[in-house]
Amino acid sequence: MTALKAGDRFPEGVDFSWIPYTEEKKSITSCGIPQTYNASKEFADRKVVLFAVPGAFTPGCSVRHLPGYIEHLNEIKGKGVDLIIVIAMNDAWVMSAWGKANGIKNDKIMFMSDSGIAFSKRIGWTRGADRTGRYAMVIDHGKIVYAETEPGGDVTVCLDEVQWDNIKADFCEVSGAEAVLSKL
Repeated sequence: MTALKAGDRFPEGVDFSWIPYTEEKKSITSCGIPQTYNASKEFADRKVVLFAVPGAFTPGCSVRHLPGYIEHLNEIKGKGVDLIIVIAMNDAWVMSAWGKANGIKNDKIMFMSDSGIAFSKRIGWTRGADRTGRYAMVIDHGKIVYAETEPGGDVTVCLDEVQWDNIKADFCEVSGAEAVLSKL
């Protein structure tokens, strides 16, 4: 387990699982066939923003983390970013449904599974034994230019609206869209 840092090369042998968006499978209840995405190969010639969340459809991820990337999508892409990818511990079908539920089409943001949290375990950025950590990185043609994981605890459980009001709005201090945008 070695955390990645600025200046490192993105590691070899990193694969994610995903279901590319297609119009014929645009319904949230439509399944596709999961495909292996060779991140090591695909990131070698592109500028990539990769962010990880503990779980699709969870309140912190759906209400506080992902919306920033949707809101700042054009600004991030305007900084020369080729790919924006979100990963979580969920399988490819859940990640695909999460993208559809958020109105993301045509791979503007690619929703992928960190199957068995293999990548997150490899870099030591997990939340417990079975969840992806909350982190972000910028990879520019295979080189890490930014990589940070959220310090301290994390919110991954279901909370009611009153409880949400008591949570800091900035719990995505280093992995949120604004933080990443400031590093591009």
